[in-house]
Amino acid sequence: MNAFPMRLAAITLALLTIAAAIFGVLNFQQRARYITPDDGISWQDGSSGVSAWLVAPDSPGARSGIRPGDALIALNGAPVRRAAQVTQRLWRLGVWSEARYSPSREGRKFETTMITVPADQSSSIENYLRIVGLLYLFIGLFIFLRRWTATRAVHFYLFCLASFVLYAFHYTGKLNSFDSTIYWSNIVAMLLQPALLVHFAMVFPERRKPVAAALACLYFPAALLLALHVGVATQALGFVPTLSNRILLDRLELAYLGGCFCVAAMLFLRSYRRAPSGVLRQQLKWVTGGTLAATLPFLVLYILPFFLGVVPQSWMKLSVISLALLPLCFGYAIIRYRLMDVDIIFKRGLAYTAATMGVVAVYFLLVALIGELFHSAIPDSRIVSVLAVVITALLFQPLRDLVQERLDHFFYRDRLDYRRTLIEFGRTLTKEIRLEPMAASALDRISQTFLVDRLALFLEDPRSPGHFHLGRLMGARVESALDLSFLDAGAFGPGRNFLFFESSRAARMKSDSVRASLEQLDLNYFLPCRVREEVVAVLGVGKTVDGDFLSSEDVELLQSIAGYVGIAVENSRLYESLAEKAAQVERLKDFSENIVGSLNVGVMALDLQGRIESWNPQLERLMGVGRERAMGQPMDTVLPPELVAEIAARASEDRPSIIYKFPLENRAGKSMTVNVSVTPLVDKGGSSVGRLLLLDDVTQREQLEEQLLQTEKLTSLGLLAAGVAHEVNTPLAVISNYIQMLAKQLPGDDSRQKIIDKIVKQTFRASEIVNNLLNFSRTGAAEFAEVNLNELIEETLSLVAHPFRTSRVTVLKTMGNELPLVLGSANRLQQVFLNLLMNARDAMPNGGMVEIRTAAQNGSVEVEVTDTGMGIPREILNRIFDPFFTTKSIGRGTGLGLSVSYGIVKEHNGIIDVRSTPGKGTSFRLEFPAVKKPIHV
Repeated sequence: MNAFPMRLAAITLALLTIAAAIFGVLNFQQRARYITPDDGISWQDGSSGVSAWLVAPDSPGARSGIRPGDALIALNGAPVRRAAQVTQRLWRLGVWSEARYSPSREGRKFETTMITVPADQSSSIENYLRIVGLLYLFIGLFIFLRRWTATRAVHFYLFCLASFVLYAFHYTGKLNSFDSTIYWSNIVAMLLQPALLVHFAMVFPERRKPVAAALACLYFPAALLLALHVGVATQALGFVPTLSNRILLDRLELAYLGGCFCVAAMLFLRSYRRAPSGVLRQQLKWVTGGTLAATLPFLVLYILPFFLGVVPQSWMKLSVISLALLPLCFGYAIIRYRLMDVDIIFKRGLAYTAATMGVVAVYFLLVALIGELFHSAIPDSRIVSVLAVVITALLFQPLRDLVQERLDHFFYRDRLDYRRTLIEFGRTLTKEIRLEPMAASALDRISQTFLVDRLALFLEDPRSPGHFHLGRLMGARVESALDLSFLDAGAFGPGRNFLFFESSRAARMKSDSVRASLEQLDLNYFLPCRVREEVVAVLGVGKTVDGDFLSSEDVELLQSIAGYVGIAVENSRLYESLAEKAAQVERLKDFSENIVGSLNVGVMALDLQGRIESWNPQLERLMGVGRERAMGQPMDTVLPPELVAEIAARASEDRPSIIYKFPLENRAGKSMTVNVSVTPLVDKGGSSVGRLLLLDDVTQREQLEEQLLQTEKLTSLGLLAAGVAHEVNTPLAVISNYIQMLAKQLPGDDSRQKIIDKIVKQTFRASEIVNNLLNFSRTGAAEFAEVNLNELIEETLSLVAHPFRTSRVTVLKTMGNELPLVLGSANRLQQVFLNLLMNARDAMPNGGMVEIRTAAQNGSVEVEVTDTGMGIPREILNRIFDPFFTTKSIGRGTGLGLSVSYGIVKEHNGIIDVRSTPGKGTSFRLEFPAVKKPIHV
C-alpha cells in the first residue's frame, strides 16, 4: 500500500514518456514532410483588426505592394479578423499558390495578388536540438528504469523529460489541434524545465528538503508566465494578441529561462565548494562545469540581445550548440563517477549489442567464405549455414568478453585501473604496520572506489575478546555512546559473510539502544575482517553518495578487501605489541648501559672469537680509544701485547681470575697501574658466550699505599731515632765536654793536639747527626701562623745565593701574583725549601738552572722546584724519602734531608711529589692548603 503512490507515479511518467516519444516522432515527420507556405509578411492583431507589422524585403508581400501598417480585410474573398486565420488559410493553399489579398491603406481598399513561397526553415538547428533532447531522454530513461525508487531519480527524470519536449518539439505553423498540442507542450516545457533544474540544484547532492517558500518563489514565475501566455493567446482578461505583446512575452520567458540557468549554476557551484569528499567533488565539478558551459553562451549570445530588442539573427541561433554540453556532462558524470548508478546496465547492454552485431557480421562473412571456398566440395547450402552457425556460436562468448573488456577500458579506464590497484592495495595492505594510518588509508580508498561517504572500522577489544569498539569513523558523527552488541561473538557465524540493515527501523529484532546506534552510524553493511577464522575487526559501509545501495559486485569486492584489512589489523597489533616489548627491552638496555657507563671501572666484553662487544666510557678514558673504533675489533688491536698475553693465558679458566697491579701505557702515552679481572661470560643456560674484562685504575691507590708505607716507616724510624738520640746524646755530651777539657790542658805544641782536634770534630759531627735525628723524630706541633710562601722562598733564595754563584747555578722564578697565605711554621717550611735547593745544587756539579714556580690552584698553593741536573734513576725513585737513603758520596750526606722535608710537609697537611727523567732533571711539586678567609655578613 505504501508503494502504490510511487508505482502510480511511475506508470504516469511511463505513459507521459511514451506519449512524448510518439508526439516527437510525429512532429519530426510533419516538419520533414510539410513545407510551410509564406507570404513574407508578419501580421499582427490590433484594435482596428489585422495589420502588417513587418514586410520582408524581396518577399511576395513586398513585390505585391503591401507595406507595414496596411490593414488586411479579406484573403481570397473571405474576411480576416485574426492574424492566425492568415496562417491557416495559407496552409490550405500550400506553396506556389496564388493568393488574393484585399488590404486597405489610409481608408482606401485595394486588391493585390501574390504567389506563396516556402518558408525559411532552419532544419539543421531544429535537428540539432532534437539530438540534444534525445540525449536528455536517453539519460532520463536509464535512470528511471534502473533506479526509479532512488532519491531524486523521479525529479531528475522529470527534468530530462521536460528538456526532451523543449528541444524536440517544434510546431509546424498549421495551427491544427495536433500542432497546438505541440506548441503548448513546448511552452509548458520551456517554463517547467528551468524550474526543475533549479529545484534539482537545491536538493542535490545534500539529502534535505527545500523550504516551501523557496519552492513557491521558484515555480510561481513559471505559473504566472504560463497564465500570461494563455491570456494573450485566447484574448482572455482583456489581453490583445498583438505581435508586440507576443514578442514581449517571448522575451520574458527567455529571460526566466536564462535566470534559472544562472541560479542553478550558482547552486551547483556552492555545493561543489562545500563538498567534503573527493568523489562528490568530481561529480559536482562536471555538473557545475556543464551547466555553466551550456548556458552562458546561449544566455549571452541569444537571450540577452533578444531581451534588449535585437532582432534574432542567424549567428545568434548558433549559440544553441552549447546547450548539448549540459546533458553530455551529466552523462559523463553518470558513466565516469556513477552519478545515478546506471553504468552497469549501460555497459552490459552496449556489450551485448556490440557482440551481437559482431557475431552477425562474422556469420555472414563465414557463409560467404565457406560458400566461396567449399562450393564444389559441399554443394548443400544447409551444411554451410549450419557450419557457420556453429562457428559463430562458439565465437559469441569470446567476442562478447572482448567487447566487454574494451568497453570497460573505454568507459572506466581510470576506474578499472583503480579497482585493480585497490585489489593490489589489499594485498599490500599488510605492509602498513601502524594501525591509525592503515585505517585512514583503507577507508579513504574504499570511499573513492565505491563512492561511499560513510565508513567505519570497528576493532576488537583486546581486554574483552569478541567485543568491538569504534576505531575510526568517516562521514558521520557520534553524539552519544554506541551499543555495538550486534557485532559481538556469534554475529558472523558460518555462512554469514556480512550483516545488512536497510535502515535502523528495519532492525526490529534488535534492542532500542542498538537501533539508536545504527541510526547514529547510518551504516548499512557490516563485513567481518577475519584472520584464521577469527574476527579481529568489522568494516562498516553506508550507501553511495547518491543514496543507492551497493551492488553485489561491490559487496564481493568489499569482502575480499575486508580479509586484507583483517590481516593488516592483526599485523598492526602484533607490531604494537612488539614495539612495546622492544621499548621495554630498550629501557632495560639503556638502564644497563647507564649502570655500566656510570661505573668507575672499565668494562669490556669479548665474544668467543675475541672481538670486542662492549666498551664503556671509563674504558675510553683509560685506553684513549673511542667506542666506535673499538667495537667489533679484535682485542689485540686496542690492548697492549703484554696484557693480551696475560688474558689469553687465562682463556681456558672457567672461574674468575685477577691480574694485580699490571703496568699499562695507553695510546696517549700515559702510564698507569691497573688491576684486571677476567671473568667468563655465560648465558642463562650456563653456556659460555665470551669473557668479561674489568680494568680498574689503581695508580692513585698505589701512590697512596706507598705514601702510607713511607709514613709508617718514618713513624717507626722517628720513634727509633728519638730513642737513639736520647740515649746517645748524653754520653756524647760527656765525651765532648771531657775532650774539650783535655784539649785545654794540653799545651799548644803537643803532638796529641791533632788527635784531640779530630776527636772534637767527630764529636760535633756526631752531635749534628743526633740533632738531625731529633728533628726527624720531633712529633710535637710547632706554633703555626699565616705564611706568605713567596716571601719565604725569596728569603731562602737569599741564603743560598752565595753557594749558587760559586756553583754556577742560575735561578728562574715564576711567582704567582696575590698568592694566598698558608698556615704553617716558617722555620720548618724554610728548612724544606733549603733542602730542596741544596739538593738541586748538588745534582748539578757543572752548573745549571733551577726554576721555582708558585701558583694558586683550587684552594691550594702549589710550589714547584725543577732543576736541570742528572735526574734520579727510575728504580730508586720510590726510595728517596726513606731515612738514611742517599745517593751522595760518603761524608757528604746523611740521607735525612728529604725524609725530614717529607715529615714537615705532611705535618702541614701538604703533598710532596717528585718526577724525574735521568739525564734531564728532577722536579719536586709541593701543595699546601690555603688559608680560608672568613666571610663577613
